[in-house]
Amino acid sequence: MLAQTSLTVIESTYMWTFIGVEIFLALVLFACLLRAVKGPRVADRIMAVNMMGTIVMVMIAILGLLLKEGYLMDICLIYALISFLAVVVITKVYMGIYLERKNKGGNGNGVD
Repeated sequence: MLAQTSLTVIESTYMWTFIGVEIFLALVLFACLLRAVKGPRVADRIMAVNMMGTIVMVMIAILGLLLKEGYLMDICLIYALISFLAVVVITKVYMGIYLERKNKGGNGNGVD
């Protein structure tokens, strides 16, 4: 796991706190994945995908602090840009479908 080289009490506490937070965030990420799959509305799915992106960014940042690796912060920033663009594209596609259904006389309520 991690190299056990005479950690102070504070460092050991930080390490176990970071690990605990990572486990908690993994559970929350799984709950968001369930919401993204189940729905029931498209807006719920878009919100879940956005939240999953944010949680993954926080997990990468905490992992960077735990491992003391600065390059993980760069990866976190790149992931933030990709996640933002993904949510914008998904929203744009959904709005196109919604407007198409509305113009054709469909219900347009977004329930699949």
